[in-house]
Amino acid sequence: MKILCLNGPNLNRLGKREPSIYGHETLEDLEQMMITRGKQSEVHVQCKQSNHEGQLIDWLHDAEDDEIDGIIFNPGAYTHTSYAIRDAISSITVPVIEVHISNIHSRESFRHQSVLAPVCVGQICGLGTFGYTLALETFLHRRKGES
Repeated sequence: MKILCLNGPNLNRLGKREPSIYGHETLEDLEQMMITRGKQSEVHVQCKQSNHEGQLIDWLHDAEDDEIDGIIFNPGAYTHTSYAIRDAISSITVPVIEVHISNIHSRESFRHQSVLAPVCVGQICGLGTFGYTLALETFLHRRKGES
């Protein structure tokens, strides 16, 4: 099984940016956690981060050619604004789980609406970086035919 873990804008600032909201873990810590957890389940986890919308779209498109089985995606602020990313997700057959470290529904009102959620298989928010692990576990359950 191959899982792509995508992180969008400003997630390269994890550990530095608003640690009271996003915690003290760095992006490197998060990526290592995901790779290690994947190895424990014989899953190849590939992690990528970009601050650029077009790059994220290209990686979403490439996921089919790369035979990716699932995408764990924290699109950052693009969650609320990017119809281009929404269209990219809806154009691929690879399932996507939207993940947010903070609870977007308890923050500023402009963060409450995700334009991506309707084209994702699910959304996990407010559980810190553990939400990424839950997304990986979801793909493992789906592989076993569980809901």
